[in-house]
Amino acid sequence: MDSAISDATIPDAARTPTSEPFQPRRALRSTADNGLKIVIVGGFGVGKTTMVRSVSEIRPLNTEETMTKAGEAVDDIDGIAGVAGKTATTVAFDFGRITLDARNVLYLFGAPGQERFWFLWDRLFSGTLGAVVLVDTRRLADSWYAIDRLEHHGTPFVVACNDFGGPAHTPEQIRAALDLPDGIPLVFCDARSRESSKHVLISLVQHLQTAAAPRPLPQTPEPTP
Repeated sequence: MDSAISDATIPDAARTPTSEPFQPRRALRSTADNGLKIVIVGGFGVGKTTMVRSVSEIRPLNTEETMTKAGEAVDDIDGIAGVAGKTATTVAFDFGRITLDARNVLYLFGAPGQERFWFLWDRLFSGTLGAVVLVDTRRLADSWYAIDRLEHHGTPFVVACNDFGGPAHTPEQIRAALDLPDGIPLVFCDARSRESSKHVLISLVQHLQTAAAPRPLPQTPEPTP
């Protein structure tokens, strides 16, 4: 995939007064030997698009559309913590890219969070190396479907709690609410922060490495003389 995108495409009028001096981005390799796919899933408005934007090295592809009056009967967001003022939503998926080295690239797909778009998830999971379940601790129930689908597909995943400034919960409380096994990593993050989002992806990669490590064979007891 050819992804040579430069800041030169941004008009001067769109730059903020505090923008850093223009630094042309180095063109990315047009081919890679290995493309590794990770999907970010979760409920509506938990920060999936924000996470892809914060960590992608290219200007992400997104399919956000304005939420209109016509969709109010379908997308009832009244009373949902933290999303009452949301004006746009992802209707297909977000896409970003991270170059790992000269031969490997990581492709990030952010799944849509609204229930009417969940039918897309199974297709997004195809060929996925692993997944991040992004959650808002103010509405943990919104994460149950994502965890259920990943377990159904046998896709390894980690759970990342995005910081929305809500009431503090201990890891034990979150694990109990999500019925999360001890073997599934649980991390805390701020999806707006590149470093914090990178930490989530590193946690996923470490989890994948642990899951793929060969397990020692059980020892056969020696016969009693």
